[in-house]
Amino acid sequence: MEGFQRMLWSKRRRRQRRQDSSGRHAVVPIPLTGGMVSGEVRDEAGKPLAGAEISIFDRSSKRAAHTETDAYGMFVAALVPGNYRVHVEAGGYESVIQRVEVDWGTHLALGRLTMAPDETLTTPVPGVWTIDPSHSAIRFVARHLALSRVYGQFLEFSGQIRIAERFEDSHAEVLIEAASIYTNAPKRDEHLRSPDFLDVERYPKLHFTSHRFTRAGGNKWLIDGELTLHGMTADVQLDTTYLGMQEWYGVRAGCVATTELHREHFTVNWQYMLANGVPVVGSTIEIQLDVQATLPGGKIDWSQG
Repeated sequence: MEGFQRMLWSKRRRRQRRQDSSGRHAVVPIPLTGGMVSGEVRDEAGKPLAGAEISIFDRSSKRAAHTETDAYGMFVAALVPGNYRVHVEAGGYESVIQRVEVDWGTHLALGRLTMAPDETLTTPVPGVWTIDPSHSAIRFVARHLALSRVYGQFLEFSGQIRIAERFEDSHAEVLIEAASIYTNAPKRDEHLRSPDFLDVERYPKLHFTSHRFTRAGGNKWLIDGELTLHGMTADVQLDTTYLGMQEWYGVRAGCVATTELHREHFTVNWQYMLANGVPVVGSTIEIQLDVQATLPGGKIDWSQG
């Protein structure tokens, strides 16, 4: 009798553990009013795709949830019970669409979603491309008092991108006029041009030149190079997303890129600390580039891809 009770108790414990694994004791809590969907996004080589955009639409095509995959390609979304369409997008890859039904109190694990390369997105035509400043922007973001962000940009710049037959052998060079800094606050702009910051009288230009293009997957590229600012040169890496080509007064190609700079690396060390130790200006500056370049007289062979 005692052995039978132990066996019965063991079966109950196993059943409870199976229920808990998909119920209220899951690692990510399931909302009381609905269920949960999760999955992992990878490329054709099995590598996780970070930053893939996940949009989940209901039957009326209204977006019910929106998120991005983490560094491991994972995502999770909480939803009310119902039927949905999960739409996965990542630059340089074909979209993945999957229909799901979410029940109350359940965790629907979609498992691995594999994204195939978008073969229609070809790299730019080889040649010397000129950055079009009227359709490009170089912006920056800095922290102020650890409370808010200050947004600014450089209004005057020029540059060229030499696209090689082998794209990895390409080269980019950009010159920025330091005095063209603009934050929509004249007194602040004057201070930024002064010896406390850019010292534009002594160092009138910022100069970036690349030395390596590396494909990071899909339409993601890493551009390694050197930036000379305030008389100092330091290595930087641009996290770049290629947006494709279009024909308009020649051929145009577009990309966006981001990086972070630390002022101390360029001896831009001016700082004022509040009584509680909070800095007036943060040391890390976020750089955002939105670039459109032209290849006059160029043509795109639309049959390729």
